[in-house]
Amino acid sequence: MYEPLEDSVEITFPVKFLGRVEVVRSDGLQILEEAAYSLKTPDKYSSEKVTKNTRVLIFLSLSGIDILEHKTKFLLYQCSLSTVSFCAVLPSSPKVFGFVAKHPASDIYHCYLFQSKAYAHVLVSAIGDVFRASKNQESVRGGRDLIVEALRHKNKILQKENDELKRKLAALQK
Repeated sequence: MYEPLEDSVEITFPVKFLGRVEVVRSDGLQILEEAAYSLKTPDKYSSEKVTKNTRVLIFLSLSGIDILEHKTKFLLYQCSLSTVSFCAVLPSSPKVFGFVAKHPASDIYHCYLFQSKAYAHVLVSAIGDVFRASKNQESVRGGRDLIVEALRHKNKILQKENDELKRKLAALQK
């Protein structure tokens, strides 16, 4: 029998963020290949402002996939699992993997690409496992709204960070 995961189950992986590309379809290895190619030949008119090839943390939870800047822990992107439609390792480059997610407010899909020497296949498998667990969790809980869960999760993270900063400030003032 399936036992529901706790809300606090989280997995974090350090990887290199290659970039985010707007794509025309929601799934398929061809989409990953095309997105990787477009990152190699950047468009000077692209509106993408996030620095490419930076170290990030991929934060997996039942709420979704968060992409945080490695040093500052600044949230770059947040994708609820309900918007993720495809995830795979790039066949032509086994260290590169990505996922496709739909923008929550429009019909635009983005492909997020990453590189990891050790974690590419593991992370794709983990994303699949978390996706399946979230679907099971959703049916066990009666279909909880993932957006509300993502906000609760972010609130927990921000509260922890706020408490840590208060502690550091108090230590500095002594």
